[in-house]
Amino acid sequence: MIASIKRVIMARKCDITGKGTKTGNNVSHSHRKTRRQFKANVQKKRIYLEDEKRWVSVNLSTRAIRTIQKIGLKSLLKKHPEANIR
Repeated sequence: MIASIKRVIMARKCDITGKGTKTGNNVSHSHRKTRRQFKANVQKKRIYLEDEKRWVSVNLSTRAIRTIQKIGLKSLLKKHPEANIR
């Protein structure tokens, strides 16, 4: 029997800030407009939760990573109560 392998496709979206893909136009020199996507720079990171004494893997935008380094994870989670950290 062949075991089926499920591929989990993750959205390009930050788990804390919710920053994701935006759409817009490429504009040529002659001002022709074609649709395009502005993709968020999202990295997969492991973060240690001191309260729960465990590591979690999260998708974070590079802006969120910089903010965590600057003010800490607790302060950032207070600003974003809708954060999706499992």
